[in-house]
Amino acid sequence: MEQFLIENADHYNKLVAAYKPQLSKKTGDDTGVGNPDIIVSTRIRPMLEDETAQGFPSGVFPRKSTNVVDLHELRKAIRWGPSLNSSNFTVDYVFGSESTTAEIYDQLVQPLVPWAWGGGVGTLFAYGQTGSGKTFTVSGLERHIAETLMSGPLEGDRKINVCIIELAGQTAFDLLNARKQISILEDSFGTSQMAGALEHAVTSLDAFLELINTAASLRHTAATQKNDTSSRSHAICRIRIENPSVPSAEDGMLYLVDLAGSEAARDRSAHDTARMKEAREINTSLSVLKDCIRGRAMVDADIQATGKSTKKAAYVPFRQSTLTKTLKHVFEPAGARSCKTVVVACVNPCLADVGASKNTLRYAEMLRVVVPKAKTLEYNPGVPATWNNEQLRAWIDANSGQPPISSALLAPTESGPQLLRLPIPTFLSRCLQTPSITPEQAQAFQIKFWKTHVDAQTQSRPTAEEADLGLDPEIVRQARLSCSADPEEGSSAVPFMERIRPGMVVSYTTRDYFLGCNWKGTNFGMIMCPAEAVGERVCDLMGQKVRKGNEEGRRWLVAVITPAILPGAYLVNVWKQIVVVEEQMQGEILMEYDEATRYYYLTV
Repeated sequence: MEQFLIENADHYNKLVAAYKPQLSKKTGDDTGVGNPDIIVSTRIRPMLEDETAQGFPSGVFPRKSTNVVDLHELRKAIRWGPSLNSSNFTVDYVFGSESTTAEIYDQLVQPLVPWAWGGGVGTLFAYGQTGSGKTFTVSGLERHIAETLMSGPLEGDRKINVCIIELAGQTAFDLLNARKQISILEDSFGTSQMAGALEHAVTSLDAFLELINTAASLRHTAATQKNDTSSRSHAICRIRIENPSVPSAEDGMLYLVDLAGSEAARDRSAHDTARMKEAREINTSLSVLKDCIRGRAMVDADIQATGKSTKKAAYVPFRQSTLTKTLKHVFEPAGARSCKTVVVACVNPCLADVGASKNTLRYAEMLRVVVPKAKTLEYNPGVPATWNNEQLRAWIDANSGQPPISSALLAPTESGPQLLRLPIPTFLSRCLQTPSITPEQAQAFQIKFWKTHVDAQTQSRPTAEEADLGLDPEIVRQARLSCSADPEEGSSAVPFMERIRPGMVVSYTTRDYFLGCNWKGTNFGMIMCPAEAVGERVCDLMGQKVRKGNEEGRRWLVAVITPAILPGAYLVNVWKQIVVVEEQMQGEILMEYDEATRYYYLTV
């Protein structure tokens, strides 16, 4: 077949020159746009010198000023000579042979870095036939990312930790710990963990690049018919970014995945049994990966088009492969983390490999899920998904507590749906930019904002704002009882010390008890009653009498509030009681009970 292509190269070039591309019907430009959270691109590498020397022409051509790629095959025909069989494929971005890795980084990958820096999860996949330039692309992007993280224009201090593992079949190895075998396990929260992998803290660009080079030297490679040093395993570089200013928030994650090269059947013809099994495992994991990415993209498209998930959730088989189980956060529809994914399909343009290139482009096109143009939703004061920037700012000013959080700092340009997709650490950091805002208030407002969104989707009980529209004082009062705040009008204007009452949640500091649950030096508790109101036999959690006689200052019996297992949730331990003097109380903390989780959450 290769000899046929070489002999008819001139005829092929004439057919290609005469080809008139038709408008692709798969672009989706008239019906929708690409998914902003899963971007699919292709990179066409240059022709190699040995391919050109043998006389092979190029079989893949990016269509100018579009996101369409034309692919031409030369077919044998019984009559009239060889014929041209043309196909076109649509992705989000196309990078031709003249494009550099720096251009790909600036246009596609660079936005993942501040996203992960702010607490989100960013993932890059490089997929393609062996010898198509995947490792070259990923290694170049890794160096650009290292430069941005260590010396780029990112604001704030972060702690950066790196680990790099290799997945060969169903087995995982730590490339930064002499290829020691590790396990991919799920913890009690359902989060995938690289058990046994060592993390390395990096503080300089040179140290970062040294880790990348060390991992590359230990990665498993082997010779194939297309590449003398083909990567026969998947390599995953995980960069974990800690934010010391918001220790309660989850760490930002950046995953850079260099997938093993896929092989066509003819490339495996000379393999032994072990190599055949290896190639089969690679192709199977890539097939599962395609199903997982597309399944998640379809779920996201449904949510972005309608504002909520209205269809039956797509099946995402992430447990069928060690690769997808490791990257479960990218695919799980019920995942709570904010994720952005970039796929770079690397293509070999040589006409001799046009079959494998066609499969790669078909794979990439299948990953691209077009989001239908969303209908303009009518403004609803209780549905954040319908708010524009002006309406969002007005809600922030009215509902962020006292002092109010600056809406200009929290949402300078975002609409309601955009702010919902913002990573929680970034949300909290923006809140804390407002003077006098405490971490407790920032966290409480973030929970309130999300609860408003969840209540709007589940159509649960009316919020206090919605109850106000009924103009029934009793309905308004009952709605406000879901929060620990005093339901009576004007109570917030009364000085704190004058409105202390049973049921109020307060923050306090005391050295009389070791609770082991203080948060930033502050403890939370719910006031039960005055200490002098209990019987003489009543004791606190330390076994000490509550009524000691001749006490100075007003003393209150307080139920201890401790953090719950869910992030941002709390438990009220009514049977664990301590005595707190009024002078130790710092102020009122508002909490709200959630019936679904049976936990208490901060609110404003």
